[in-house]
Amino acid sequence: MAITLEPIGIVRGGRAEAVDDGWGNVEADIVLDPARLKPEATLGLASFSHVVVVFHMHKVAEDKVETGARHPRERTDWPRLGILAQPARSRPNRIGVTPVSLVSVDGLTLRVRGLDAIDGTPVLDIKPWIPGFAPRGVVREPTWVRDLMQGYW
Repeated sequence: MAITLEPIGIVRGGRAEAVDDGWGNVEADIVLDPARLKPEATLGLASFSHVVVVFHMHKVAEDKVETGARHPRERTDWPRLGILAQPARSRPNRIGVTPVSLVSVDGLTLRVRGLDAIDGTPVLDIKPWIPGFAPRGVVREPTWVRDLMQGYW
């Protein structure tokens, strides 16, 4: 079964290159497409402090997509893991999902901070961050993830 998605917007500004760390203070605009969304699509969004951005990592070449296992960031001191057990860019559908700070809303333009997507990235969806949808119960993660995330934001 094939699924076809059309972007609802595009990332403008921020970084031009996808690098692994230091995304926390990066600000960018998400310019939503007026051909896809009505002006009132963002009505009420500014009352939220954070949104979740779903985007397509379009610069990852098809031949770089991983469908098996590898070491995160090619670090052999971290375990070899299946691609679905790590937050890599080279995922099968190259989909990114990141909760970000919502700085401002101006019509169909959102200013966000902490989006780990580069200038020109197609945005597939935006949802308000609602803590009630966050994981319930104890969250566990392996030690290597804490190491990986240490400088990410």
